[in-house]
Amino acid sequence: MSMKNFSKWEKEFRAQNLYAFNGDTNGLLWLKTRAVCRSKQLKKFTEINKITLTTTKIAEQNVELFELLEKKPDAMLLLNEFLNNQEHEWYKSLGIDEEQLKNDLYKIHHYAWGGDQNNSLDKHLISRYVKVISKFDVLASKQSEIADNAWNYVQTSWYNNWTSYLIEALFKHHKKVISAVGEIKSVDFFLDDNPIDLKVTFFPNQYLNEKLKEKLGKKEISWLKEKAKENNITIDANQTETQQIYTISEKLSEIGRKDIISDLNAKRKEIIDEAQTNPIELMTWLYANQGEMRFGAENRLFVILTDANDISQSWKMKRAFSLIEPKINNYLNHFTRTSLKKIDFTFKGNSYTSLADVIFVTKN
Repeated sequence: MSMKNFSKWEKEFRAQNLYAFNGDTNGLLWLKTRAVCRSKQLKKFTEINKITLTTTKIAEQNVELFELLEKKPDAMLLLNEFLNNQEHEWYKSLGIDEEQLKNDLYKIHHYAWGGDQNNSLDKHLISRYVKVISKFDVLASKQSEIADNAWNYVQTSWYNNWTSYLIEALFKHHKKVISAVGEIKSVDFFLDDNPIDLKVTFFPNQYLNEKLKEKLGKKEISWLKEKAKENNITIDANQTETQQIYTISEKLSEIGRKDIISDLNAKRKEIIDEAQTNPIELMTWLYANQGEMRFGAENRLFVILTDANDISQSWKMKRAFSLIEPKINNYLNHFTRTSLKKIDFTFKGNSYTSLADVIFVTKN
């Protein structure tokens, strides 16, 4: 039966049906066993708990350990204690001064990718410089621009990496949380024994624009162009849509029509408020509109960071720990099994079910 159980959970895991693990003690045991089944951790776990495995191949040891733990009444306790200790040892080994790190984050004054965020830096440099500039002297004249590009990419990546580290640490240091120590794809930690993938993100622009179109009756740029025409404002049709929006907004402000921009901002705030009131719609949208390369149907806890006064400045919210920390602690302190909501969504024609919730951290 044990081998049957192992195969059953492995099949569900590979099919990305993590919903099947929710509320199932045996499924949860399989996931936590998986978290200790890398060679180094497996050796450490078995030595600490005086468990002898007869098999020698890692894949076979995974099965054997799961079968042994199924028979131990204190198996979950042993796994929880080991995973917690591993996480604390990892944080300690890094030797990071978190207060200094939090202060250093304020040395980042702008949030700019060196090209496309979705591409690697080398691909961006090749597509923008290597393959389009045939004259070496022209390429040489771009050295400063290339250096700036690389530096923007590095510092923005650094900012994202360490803000994510600090936010995730807030969860993993809480008594209700057991870390998966980075060993289970799609599971960052267990929250009251619910497997959770943490997603820290900004309020999605695409969702905001879709909702704004519903409220305005047309796209934001079309609505602004109408307002520009009413106020005899001319714009350069060759500009990008983003630049046109910026130009119209600035020119409206210059002629004293800040009321138009205020009206637009009020509608944006309405959308954010409505999302907080009805988070299931937004969470369903986030699952259904995720990127194909990083698709997942696992349980998710979204932390959505928003500067409601200026959406473009929401990136600064990732370092606003005076706002983030109390929100996360309050959520965890009051977390119950009913906190997670059932989300049904479709992706590429397939139907999925997950459990999810969202923590909104909003600057008003």
